[in-house]
Amino acid sequence: MKTLSLALRNVFRNRRRSLMTVSAIGICTAAILLFGGFVLSIVYGFQTLIVQSSGHLQIYQKGYFDYGAGNPLAYGIADHHRLRERITSDPVLADLVSVVTPVQRFRGLAANSRAGTSTVFLGVGFIPSEQQAMRSWNGFGLENMSSREVELSDGDADAVIIGTGLARVLSLCVKPEVGQCDGLSPNKPLRSQSDNEILRIMELDGTGQPLKFEVVPQLDILVATAGGAPNVALFNVARTENQGIKEIDDSYIAMSLQSAQRLVYGRGEAKVTALQIQLHRSEDLGIARARLAELISGQNASLELMDFRSATPLYGQVIGMFAMIFGFIALIMGIVVLFTIVNTVAMGVMERISEIGTLRAMGMRRAGILTLFVSEGFVLSVIGLAFGTAFAIVTSVLISGAGVRWTPPSNVESYPLDILIFENPALLLSTAFMIVLLGAVSAVQPARKAARMEIVDALRHV
Repeated sequence: MKTLSLALRNVFRNRRRSLMTVSAIGICTAAILLFGGFVLSIVYGFQTLIVQSSGHLQIYQKGYFDYGAGNPLAYGIADHHRLRERITSDPVLADLVSVVTPVQRFRGLAANSRAGTSTVFLGVGFIPSEQQAMRSWNGFGLENMSSREVELSDGDADAVIIGTGLARVLSLCVKPEVGQCDGLSPNKPLRSQSDNEILRIMELDGTGQPLKFEVVPQLDILVATAGGAPNVALFNVARTENQGIKEIDDSYIAMSLQSAQRLVYGRGEAKVTALQIQLHRSEDLGIARARLAELISGQNASLELMDFRSATPLYGQVIGMFAMIFGFIALIMGIVVLFTIVNTVAMGVMERISEIGTLRAMGMRRAGILTLFVSEGFVLSVIGLAFGTAFAIVTSVLISGAGVRWTPPSNVESYPLDILIFENPALLLSTAFMIVLLGAVSAVQPARKAARMEIVDALRHV
């Protein structure tokens, strides 16, 4: 305790140098904490978006993930209702699971007959109410992370949601509130008033304006059924949604599960591609996965279970990239702290050679000199850590309060820029440990030099 008190007094003997050292340590600490908090917000936000769209866990037929893209109908899950009931009624999973919902994936040909355009599409069928429940998940309590509404109801058997890119590819001119008609030729109307179309009447809003008629945008969809026969249906476009990734946006069609199964299986047994399972908390993923593996192995050995990390390789790649960037920044900041404290302690040793000789002549051992200067490095790092942490906290609050927003990759909606510092105790503890350790270790070499001085030579130094 006496050594620390003496080290604290020595630190403030040259206030200007100590202030520069503490400032450098504080800036490095703040940089690590702020970027670490930003990375954590990206991890939480990305995980939230994935869990909202596909859940924490997914059950497939074995082989679907590797080969299902070529023939998704060959990997349907039969009797999925019984499996779903077993999951929701299981005593272990009942308190962990939030939503269990089936999805059907398929592909086919979409056409706009009025414009003479067609293209292949990737379709998905889901239960709209359950999909909406999944989109409301926000397990990390992030602000404004609730996703957009599902513009379908469970009873919409003839309505679809398509990507804005698909509407553009098919030259499908839809309502302003549904999509855009920019870039379409005005000399080539997509539909005429004489066509036998379904018209939707817009009611008067009380302003005395005349009634307006608008054409409901429609798509012809052709799908090969599980039996190999062609199946054609006409659907109304309820909404267009930008999917963020152009390749997906140019081919995306979503509809109710009932409509998808009618297209794919006709009058045959209706199967599903997967069961998506969403938990209340991501922390329960390990327990839920182990229990689900037991249920699957006991019912049907042909099923396999995948979590969102395995089912979405992009997640691991993005997290790995930011982890590498964070590690590189932490390394650079650590080197700055190391050389800053080495320089400060070394300068202190050079200025206090006579003092070191006096202390040695009074009976202080070399270990005591070493401990004294290492303690000074320790004190400098602790003070710098405190100032840096305080600065990072204030900065994070200001950024969050300023309402700064950004659009993550593969997204079309902007989200608030959050710096999550207190939400990650491991970041705080690891940063504090690294700064303090560097502060003590960086002072060892100049302290050893001071401790090895001969008493007579030190006393004669002017």
